[in-house]
Amino acid sequence: MSNLEMSSRGSELFSYLPSYYNTSRIMGSMMDTQGGEMELLYAALNETVDQFFVSTATWGLKRWERELGIVTDLTKPIEQRRAVVESKLRGAGSFTGRLVKNVAEAYDGGTVDVTFQPQEWSFTVKFVDTIGIPPNLEDLKAVIEEIKPAHLAVEYEFSYLLIRDIHEVMTLAEMEQTLLQKFAGGVRLDGQRA
Repeated sequence: MSNLEMSSRGSELFSYLPSYYNTSRIMGSMMDTQGGEMELLYAALNETVDQFFVSTATWGLKRWERELGIVTDLTKPIEQRRAVVESKLRGAGSFTGRLVKNVAEAYDGGTVDVTFQPQEWSFTVKFVDTIGIPPNLEDLKAVIEEIKPAHLAVEYEFSYLLIRDIHEVMTLAEMEQTLLQKFAGGVRLDGQRA
């Protein structure tokens, strides 16, 4: 067996052997097998390291959720579960507009503006970049309710596609591919048609 027919790790292992093994099919086969096992080991190690970071965690996300007191919901997409964990990690500390902004942007992935109306004892979270209602809004609402002081009310503002945004800008095919909930009047917050 020549080095060219071996896996890359097998070839690497074979290169450490004395040159008199260059023609040995037995040693070539052994190094190729051991190289394959090393590939599996390195892949397992890399996957394990990924679990230490929220942005790359997969099966380790359950541990993050348990640590932070978040109920694991396997029906949610992994990106949403990561957003909940990330938001919870960002949500530590005193309540400020920056805290709300960081938490909301962790869920949405876009720009969020937070404005306070102190005379009305409330604040507004406005989704700037997101068109329509973010898919995990209910999770975001739950986290904001958890971190905000009880005496403050919160309102949410969304951006929708208006006629001026699509007239002579989008083709009919593009409009047909756009979800109804992204248009003004498409879907209410409770999921019903407006």
